[in-house]
Amino acid sequence: MEWAIEAEGLYKRYDRRRASGGVDLAVAPGTVLGLLGPNGAGKTTTVRMLSTLLAPDGGRARVAGYDVVREPAEVRRRIGLAGQYAAVDDMLTGRENLALIGTLNHLGRRSARARAAELLDRFELTAAADRPARTYSGGMRRRLDLAACLVATPSVLFLDEPTTGLDPVSRSQLWDAVRELVADGVTVLLTTQYLEEADVLADRIAVIDTGRVIAEGTPEELKRKAGEERLEVSLTRPDSVARAAEALRRVAPGEPSVDADDGTVSIVLSDGMESIEAAAAALRQADVTVADFALRRPTLDDVFVSLTGKSV
Repeated sequence: MEWAIEAEGLYKRYDRRRASGGVDLAVAPGTVLGLLGPNGAGKTTTVRMLSTLLAPDGGRARVAGYDVVREPAEVRRRIGLAGQYAAVDDMLTGRENLALIGTLNHLGRRSARARAAELLDRFELTAAADRPARTYSGGMRRRLDLAACLVATPSVLFLDEPTTGLDPVSRSQLWDAVRELVADGVTVLLTTQYLEEADVLADRIAVIDTGRVIAEGTPEELKRKAGEERLEVSLTRPDSVARAAEALRRVAPGEPSVDADDGTVSIVLSDGMESIEAAAAALRQADVTVADFALRRPTLDDVFVSLTGKSV
């Protein structure tokens, strides 16, 4: 398979310390890879090496079929990069920002203006197209920045924490834009501090720590590694917790977890719906009144903490 992004043992060294300790990645075309890791794990360093902004000290990498060290110009022609802060000129209008980038990419003035108009419409910025970028909201600036990355129609897009500081509505709008790009065949490598963002957007996730990929898989695969599904039962009477635990102990594969203060008991599910039905029957037989049943699945937060020992 021709990978859109491929890296083997890629690393960068600073003052005898490896900022990236040997990253291995393989990203299929037209997919999203979420790159997760605690602060200082090497995410941004990895992105900078893959996008040719930083020369690696070892290993190898190919992006869009070209070697990032031997063929950096070819890589740059085929990628877009959006960093943590919108890189737009505040003194220019949205239209002028995009047209300028088109001209710098040798599209020609007419083609650059046409491409700018197309992207302004795509990112719902047409109404503000002729206003200076300094008047844009944070979400509008991020959408303009993303549009700027797409002027040259890249096949691979690097997004380094693109929604940092955005409100929920602006973040959702940017997610929609990324989904549309992927539907058009663009490959996206996304670093983010928002685990929900990776869960929503990423086809696969790589967890990076101390410069190395320590786990990789689909969001569901990683969640299964972090723990099993649990059934949490909230009781109407806290004094029935002991009776509920005894009843559930007969149908659970392990020891129930009890929180007497909250009046809850939880068990590991071994057979999905059958386990839930068995738990409900056992509680009825023990004459325990239930206020609520809740199915608790491991989250990416659980995955992250279990793998790195840290929280995002």
